[in-house]
Amino acid sequence: MRMETVLISACLLGVRCRYDGASKPLAEIEALRQQYHLIPVCPEVFGGLPTPREPAERQGERVVTRSGQDVTDAYRRGAEETLRLAQLFGCRLAILKEKSPSCGSGERYDGTYSGTLTAGNGVTADLLLQNGVAVLGESQIRISDGKIIETTGRWTDERI
Repeated sequence: MRMETVLISACLLGVRCRYDGASKPLAEIEALRQQYHLIPVCPEVFGGLPTPREPAERQGERVVTRSGQDVTDAYRRGAEETLRLAQLFGCRLAILKEKSPSCGSGERYDGTYSGTLTAGNGVTADLLLQNGVAVLGESQIRISDGKIIETTGRWTDERI
């Protein structure tokens, strides 16, 4: 049986690419690896940003660091490269790091650096969704018999 190909935030696989140089590995990774071909992505790194890097948050259509530097172009480049991989590998689903200015899906930090969340997506999540790729955050999935059972009704593994 052909394995479904899924984009996944590299930090969820344990890659230390987050803004703080850390990762946020998912406990379910081994179960996912058995059933899905996982393509690791880090849009911020793809856009040319270093690790570690200054925290950034979305402020409307812009992405701005805590010190006020506009890094929108890097976030857009990274989103475009991530979309290129999704299209190249025929991905219908991306599992992305929640709350991120790039990967966040459904909610993200509000741009005030106060820890306040607001409705909205990150730059990459928006671009993927606009191009027909379903986006789920790590808390929106659970694994049953090695297959993704998501909790939002936005994606179904056709093999189930």
